[in-house]
Amino acid sequence: MQRDADFTNAALMASRRAALPTGMGQAYEVFVERAQNAEVWDVEGKRYIDFAGGIAVLNTGHNHPKVIAAVKAQLDQFHHTCFQVLAYEPYVELAERLIAKAPGDFAKKAIFLSTGAEAVENAVKIARAATGRQAVIAFGGGFHGRTLLGMALTGKVAPYKAGFGPFPAEIYHAEYPNALHGVSEADSLKTIEHIFKYDVEASRVAAIILEPVQGEGGFYAASPAFAQALRALCDQHGIVLIADEVQTGAGRTGTWLASEQWGVAPDLITMAKSMAGGFPISAVIGKAEIMDKPLPGGLGGTYAGNPLACAAALAVLDVFEEEQLLARSNAIGERLKAGLSALAERHTSIGDVRGLGSMIAIELFKNGDTAQPDADLTKRVCAEAIKRGLVLLSCGVYANVIRILVPLTASDALLDEGLALMGQAFDAATAAG
Repeated sequence: MQRDADFTNAALMASRRAALPTGMGQAYEVFVERAQNAEVWDVEGKRYIDFAGGIAVLNTGHNHPKVIAAVKAQLDQFHHTCFQVLAYEPYVELAERLIAKAPGDFAKKAIFLSTGAEAVENAVKIARAATGRQAVIAFGGGFHGRTLLGMALTGKVAPYKAGFGPFPAEIYHAEYPNALHGVSEADSLKTIEHIFKYDVEASRVAAIILEPVQGEGGFYAASPAFAQALRALCDQHGIVLIADEVQTGAGRTGTWLASEQWGVAPDLITMAKSMAGGFPISAVIGKAEIMDKPLPGGLGGTYAGNPLACAAALAVLDVFEEEQLLARSNAIGERLKAGLSALAERHTSIGDVRGLGSMIAIELFKNGDTAQPDADLTKRVCAEAIKRGLVLLSCGVYANVIRILVPLTASDALLDEGLALMGQAFDAATAAG
């Protein structure tokens, strides 16, 4: 199709820079015209394989027909009432279905919000209401949102926290276990004990929050043993354990929720991202006795649990069952790890290949030395990949991790094509370095 001069990536980027603030970042100078499953086409007609998935939002792929059909059907009925004013059944059905899938042999309840940061903030509100305490312990390298409380909980200064303080008080950070960088699980637990000794007594801590697999922090997973130790610590001191599953949830790690793999249940779980296939909704799911502590009016939001997003989320649950996407998530992860391990044999800069389910990452180091994270090479590989039509995302405290969040509906052929492009990108980036 013929496009005029105003519909090139360069022209649209110029308009974007004039209209949008600098703080609204953009990984690549690409404007999308259409997308389907795990492929995207830009306004100039170039095709891309999507290994980013809208940052873990598209586990069911772009424009899944069942998700789109569900939203269209709901749109023909009504698209907004505000649930706190006039309720609607899809909200309740979605709560029931998510409760049934959450770990823990106890009564549960759920609420819906609009974003992951909102879910995290409401989880903290609920924990504080339930315990009558104020303090919250999070982990270094964790990411919990860009709101003021979300930034305070986030354990990564650049670019998320720089220039935005002061932050809410009574937030403390422990070290996250990371054997690759010299932090054992015992070391991590010791830093929590140090917080109890040096900063705040355990009896004033409302919650400990962690991602089962750190997202922005570099795709490091908390082991079941570590989660069990946290569970015991929280039980000992009457602290609420919050699993932030905004990025790990909706099947990304091979189970619907990553915390299902812990062997113990968190008290509260936050979800967002892929739970509605790209439509804006988030959730807090947790113990009924804790969820019921805020008074009427203490929870909610004008757009929270929007009916279109509820319809999309119900369709996503159906798609997971009908297409067996949990099994597919594990199969994709094995295929990606095999391909990336083969790539690591050619490129010693790849010091680690890791992941749960299809939440896969590689970490890059200079000369394979884990004491020398290679952020420059990581940036070059991503730049070479986009030139070749592959969308990658970097992450990590040292900006030296490449993560893969490809839709679970992607074919093996597309995965292999993407891995081949990734290999080409590594060859070019290494030669340029």
